[in-house]
Amino acid sequence: MKEQEHVAVEGRIVSVLAGTMFRVELDNKHLVLATISGKMRKRFVRLTAGDRVKMEMSPYDLGKARIVWRLG
Repeated sequence: MKEQEHVAVEGRIVSVLAGTMFRVELDNKHLVLATISGKMRKRFVRLTAGDRVKMEMSPYDLGKARIVWRLG
C-alpha cells in the first residue's frame, strides 16, 4: 500500500492555543488548526503569532495540519 501523499501549504500563525496547537491562516484566507511535528518538538522550536510556517495537510481533512518548518 502506498504511503499517503500530503498537501504542502504555507501560512501565518494567527493565534497560539493550549497544548501546542495553533490557529493558522493560509494564503487563501482559510483558517486551519495546526500542531507541531515531532522533530520540531524534539528540537524545542518556539513559534509565536505572526510567524510564517510550512505545513502538511491530509487531502481527507483540510481543516487540520501539521507544522513542519518555521519560515520566519
